[in-house]
Amino acid sequence: MLTITLYSKPGCFGCRKTAEKFTALGVPFHEVDLTATPNAMEYVTEDLGYSQAPVVVVDDHFHWSGLRLDYIAEAAAMHAANTAGIASGEE
Repeated sequence: MLTITLYSKPGCFGCRKTAEKFTALGVPFHEVDLTATPNAMEYVTEDLGYSQAPVVVVDDHFHWSGLRLDYIAEAAAMHAANTAGIASGEE
C-alpha cells in the first residue's frame, strides 16, 4: 500500500494548499507537524536535506519540498495505480 506523508508546520500556506489538493484529489495522506515532532524535523532536514515546508514523502525515491502541483498530480496518479493494483489483487 502506498503511504504518503506530509510534513507540515502550522500557518504554512504551502502546507495547507498541499493538504487541500491531496484531499480534493481523494488521495489519503498522513500529516506530521514538524514543530511538534522533533524526530520528524531531524528526518526532513538531516536525512532528506530539506529546509522548507511542506515536505512530502511518497517513497524512498520520490519526495519533495514546497508546493509542487506537478508532483502532487504525479503522487495522485501513483496512488490511483496502486489502488487499482490492490483492487485487482496485484499488490
